[in-house]
Amino acid sequence: MRLGPFDTSRINVRSSADGGGGGGGIGAGGIGCGTLVIALIGALVFGIDPMQTIGMVESVQQQSAPSGGGAGGGRELSEEEICTSSAYATEACNALTSLDATWEASFARAGIPFEQPFLNLYRTGVVRTEGCGSASSAAGPFYCPADKGIYIDTTFYDQLAQMAGTGGDFARLYVIAHEYGHHIQNLTGLARQVRAAQQRNPSQANGLQVAMELQADCYAGMWAGKNRQLIEPGDLEEGLQAASAIGDDTLMRNAGQSINPESFTHGTSRQRMAALRLGLEARDDNACDVFFEGG
Repeated sequence: MRLGPFDTSRINVRSSADGGGGGGGIGAGGIGCGTLVIALIGALVFGIDPMQTIGMVESVQQQSAPSGGGAGGGRELSEEEICTSSAYATEACNALTSLDATWEASFARAGIPFEQPFLNLYRTGVVRTEGCGSASSAAGPFYCPADKGIYIDTTFYDQLAQMAGTGGDFARLYVIAHEYGHHIQNLTGLARQVRAAQQRNPSQANGLQVAMELQADCYAGMWAGKNRQLIEPGDLEEGLQAASAIGDDTLMRNAGQSINPESFTHGTSRQRMAALRLGLEARDDNACDVFFEGG
């Protein structure tokens, strides 16, 4: 995807490159801290049962965690230094510039106040968030609604290339755009409504979680679709391949488990591919609301 250069005067980027600390987990943010490929990393990279990993993260997400503060030690890097620290960082900053501009325009059309998220790029293995406690790289990329931050360990992209079978840029852009989708859900108040609904109806919690993740996939596709003039040959295939690789049914099958829809947290491969495609082909800013219609 031919993204323009980043503009550090218009984006909010941080880094925990100098180290973070503390234990604990992703807490206060609850469902909005939706990770994109927790189970996939555990199953294919670390040899962990993917469903045990999902259960662990979901359990931690229900707890409240104290704010962690910034990274400890070392000189704080400027946004320019962060965005030029690696090819992955530059790509992420370029994507953030586009995501901010695209979604700010959509919110303006809808008459809804918009607030940019910040992007925290780290390579420490552990990151301490300002609102959701601490998390390790094994949790995958995530969004913390309490501090409106997107957290990505850039070493994850190497793992993604191995797991999804593609080293293309669009698979990586799908990651950040998906997490940005959770930011959209946070700003519109949907994330708060879903958390309340989960607490009122625990039996529907998994279904609501899946709907949240599929909508975030749809929002990722919608961002790309709104910038379709920048899409290059092969981008769509890269995105769909990544979406297919991280479907709950595929993860269970690859782990040698029977497919159990009651344990789904992100949707099947087919659902995730369809959600991404829906966003890509959408001509209506409200197209991704379909996942909560009639609910």
